[in-house]
Amino acid sequence: MFRVSKEFSFDMAHILDGHDGKCRNLHGHTYRLQVEISGELHGSGAKKGMVADFSDIKALVQRLILDPMDHAFIYDTSSERECRIAALLQELDSKTFGIPVRTTAEEMARFIFQRLSREAQLPVSAVRLWETPTSFCEYRE
Repeated sequence: MFRVSKEFSFDMAHILDGHDGKCRNLHGHTYRLQVEISGELHGSGAKKGMVADFSDIKALVQRLILDPMDHAFIYDTSSERECRIAALLQELDSKTFGIPVRTTAEEMARFIFQRLSREAQLPVSAVRLWETPTSFCEYRE
């Protein structure tokens, strides 16, 4: 079995409602995302010798992750406070994107993994999400 990875970078703002540290305040990160795909090589056709075409991975990640999340306020749709902030930003014509979990690196890595696996039907084996240059989370199922 082969594993291939494609990396991306994007910027987001978020807040961790109820957190006991400085991340309880609105702040942003430049995230680095690595999407790992596993599989066997295609035996014939245009993709012969490949697990997946990197440009196909890029297009799917662009559509499902980067387009909605890059330069957006990412918020937990189960948090009343975060929803209020999102509503104000939407009123001011700012980009927002809600997910049904707290916007920690761990939960976002799982969200990205599941979204790519289910909606794009990619054979994702791992998602690594760096919140800072020295801190990342890896999610596998």
